[in-house]
Amino acid sequence: MDNIIKRQYRRLSDFMKVYQFMIDNYSVDWKNGAPATFFEYGQMLFWTDNSQSHRNAIWEDNGEIVGFCFYGSQIGKAFLNLSDGYENLIAEMIEHAEQRLSKDDGSLELNLFMSQRNVIEVAKDMGYEKINEWEYGIYDFSKGPLNYQLPEGFFFEEPGKFDMKKMIDASWRGFDHDTEPEGGVERGHNLMSAPHATPELNVIIKSSEGEYVCYAGMWMVPENNLAYLEPLCTVPEYRKMGLASAALSELYRRTVALGATHMTGGGNGFYFAIGFDPLVRWSVWKKS
Repeated sequence: MDNIIKRQYRRLSDFMKVYQFMIDNYSVDWKNGAPATFFEYGQMLFWTDNSQSHRNAIWEDNGEIVGFCFYGSQIGKAFLNLSDGYENLIAEMIEHAEQRLSKDDGSLELNLFMSQRNVIEVAKDMGYEKINEWEYGIYDFSKGPLNYQLPEGFFFEEPGKFDMKKMIDASWRGFDHDTEPEGGVERGHNLMSAPHATPELNVIIKSSEGEYVCYAGMWMVPENNLAYLEPLCTVPEYRKMGLASAALSELYRRTVALGATHMTGGGNGFYFAIGFDPLVRWSVWKKS
């Protein structure tokens, strides 16, 4: 422990090191913090403010990353990833979040997973209280296949042959926007340029007229046997027709063939209705 050094995160040179650190410390219940793809996907979103990434901090033991404190898409929401055996760093990591990751008005939310028990206990001792908590669904492939069928009159787009503009339009409408997509098609091209993106696994469902109506993005992490879903959306007028269930079933088939054992989902009740389990519990903490 005497060789531990805290230093500033350097986005251009440290991203791959942090990604590997998260890969090495991954667990299905996220007890050591968010998975690597959570961080990578967040860096590529067009609304993420990367201009403040120098505020993130790394802790190294003899040059090996053992801790990482970072904000989400915007300053004010902090996450902590920590290797087993370095619990003595938790208080210092929270203090860093308070000093460098708080908003201008001093407000800070710690985004913690309930499996991070040691972090939560320290946060409580430092005056933090839980203000929100929700279940986050994970599908365990050992339960058997997801096998929801594609409704009649709809088709899967050929893998790797999607139309970017149609995909962006569908995803924008799928999240209930009624304006032109912010960032346009370049937003999509930027996302697909992420170092570990696997757009060839994405699932797009189209109508018989060729309209894109459901989009399920996939980020396969072979090192962790993880199928990381992000995003999933259906155009409003095509909801409650079984399209999203069929898309996830197709993602199951594509990723189980690559060695995946789990697929992430989200906090929407839809996931639990089709067989996902609350293997992760997400919580938000603030000082009283």
